[in-house]
Amino acid sequence: MGGAAVTLGVQSRRWPVMTDTPEPVKPIHLGQSSALPASPEDAVLDYVPNPRPGKPYLVRFTAPEFTSLCPVTGQPDFAHLVIDYAPAATIVESKSLKLFLGAFRNHAAFHEDCTVGIGERLFAEMQPLWLRIGGYWYPRGGIPIDVFWQSGEPPAGLWLPAQDVPGYRGRG
Repeated sequence: MGGAAVTLGVQSRRWPVMTDTPEPVKPIHLGQSSALPASPEDAVLDYVPNPRPGKPYLVRFTAPEFTSLCPVTGQPDFAHLVIDYAPAATIVESKSLKLFLGAFRNHAAFHEDCTVGIGERLFAEMQPLWLRIGGYWYPRGGIPIDVFWQSGEPPAGLWLPAQDVPGYRGRG
């Protein structure tokens, strides 16, 4: 990607024209009919230029109905995922993220592998300033498992709201 200036979106009095941002790559999923990838490895994540480069802000995605398969029994596992990141040059396009997460539906892996693997892939490809993921897994075998990963210390001055996913309490 070159350093040529590009214009993003519509020029208006309220929002300035963006310059010195990476050249856009046409997303392959946005506005297109896209099938669910066969596996997370087959999923293609789209990244688009950050519309507010140089401005520290937080992006949050929640996936309250995330599913994968237990690698031992093949039974479904369910989680509530919360992904927070501070963008640098790019942001992840939400439809491609949805397809990537959906690709885990038939993927057999332990909770720790799914949660940390999602965070590591997003961090490696998007290269945000900072990223964290919380995987709040529902009980299997009577034990809920919560898995957390982050790329390092968050940028100074970044507002970090709590993930606010309550711990599993059962029926008690």
